[in-house]
Amino acid sequence: MSDSQDRRRLARFHNRYSRAHHGPSWALLKFVAELATSPFEPPEVARVAPTVDALRSNRNATTATWIGHASFLLQQGGYNLLTDPVLSERASPFSFAGPKRLQAPGLTLETLPPIDLVLLSHDHYDHCDLPTLQALRQRDDPVIVAPLRLGQWLGRRGFDRWVELDWWEQHQHQTLHIHAVPVQHFSGRAALDRNRRLWAGFIIESPGWRCFFAGDSGYSRDFADIGARYAPIDLALLPIGAYEPRAFMAPVHANPEEAVRMHQDLGARRSIGMHWGTFRLTTEPMNEPPQRLRAAMAAAGLPEEAFTTVALGETLYLDEAAAETASADPGT
Repeated sequence: MSDSQDRRRLARFHNRYSRAHHGPSWALLKFVAELATSPFEPPEVARVAPTVDALRSNRNATTATWIGHASFLLQQGGYNLLTDPVLSERASPFSFAGPKRLQAPGLTLETLPPIDLVLLSHDHYDHCDLPTLQALRQRDDPVIVAPLRLGQWLGRRGFDRWVELDWWEQHQHQTLHIHAVPVQHFSGRAALDRNRRLWAGFIIESPGWRCFFAGDSGYSRDFADIGARYAPIDLALLPIGAYEPRAFMAPVHANPEEAVRMHQDLGARRSIGMHWGTFRLTTEPMNEPPQRLRAAMAAAGLPEEAFTTVALGETLYLDEAAAETASADPGT
């Protein structure tokens, strides 16, 4: 029996290389109390006006636009994809409580081009936002690619265009190949459903181009395994925030130094840091992740431009033809 068949039989999923988790309930209560009561400085996140017309008319250029947190618009192989789209004001089941958005999205539902595919890495509220998914279904009805049992969860909420993947499985959408890959995290949206649905990263592959989207992860040997199968990776979208206190968060959230190791393990030609500056989820200073990322790249002897952050709404044109198109068409 294959690993995938075995996993489909599990009541709860687990990571490949670590069974560690956040820790005892008292540690969680202490963390939640500290997060709720400690003062913090709002993050300073650069913002640019998105090139809406250029994005809507683009059918050939390979681009990546940061919307916020783990949400990106990717244009690849002639298709428009969204990663973990969250446009709501809170990453929470409640409209009145829970982590509040500190930065407006770099693109809104009104300014997004028509979406062909949505990639969902896992079910946490800061990655799987039901109101955003419902609005996208009403507007574009994209195919949603999700890990095991998350598609079924969507189906029970009225979605019918979804595909579920186990780790190392793929879905083909015309010329795009979407590969689900293992990362180190966990799942759950309520007290009793922890790890009932799988979590994953994704390789998005089109002729001549590979992008990796990590979703949410701690550092693990999974990244070397992914690199062994798919390197070189042209662009990696890697988490750099939500990592303190370290003793509590290390198993599930990488810090910037570990994100640099991910970048190296993957054989990534270029990486963008994400999962910072949008929601306050942990206790590190909110401006710290990009600063530590630059220091970690220098300490590793790597060129700073190989792994950077980008501004909200900023579009990177990622091939030579796209760069020429961008310079000829300034958009709006």
